[in-house]
Amino acid sequence: MAATVEGWIAYAALRGDTVADDQASAAALVRGQDYIDLHYVNRFGSAVRVDEKIVEKAIYEAAKLELATPGFWSKTYTPNQQKVLTAVGEIKWTVRGDASGPDAATPVSTKIDSMLRPYMAKVTGMFVL
Repeated sequence: MAATVEGWIAYAALRGDTVADDQASAAALVRGQDYIDLHYVNRFGSAVRVDEKIVEKAIYEAAKLELATPGFWSKTYTPNQQKVLTAVGEIKWTVRGDASGPDAATPVSTKIDSMLRPYMAKVTGMFVL
């Protein structure tokens, strides 16, 4: 793993945050990397040259959220939770966005998504571009 607790401490300090050099931080860093690997890295296009420093920064951002709320990236949802209330009179629920599969129930950080989205393969029908 390129991301380290020491690297995270330095990254956080530049942003005015504090990260302790302890087991909780190390565990959050591993869980943050798991999230980045599962939801981004394994979807990078094979022909794309990825900036490893950006991936490392994304891992630190994921770890920050995971440290603040352990289990943040591994919530369990049921299909009926993937909807929004759209009317109160005669209560009406609407499926939100593309609410299918695990991606629909996975928390997303707009900052991490902005960092890594350019490297992700684009799927068109059955073809990966």
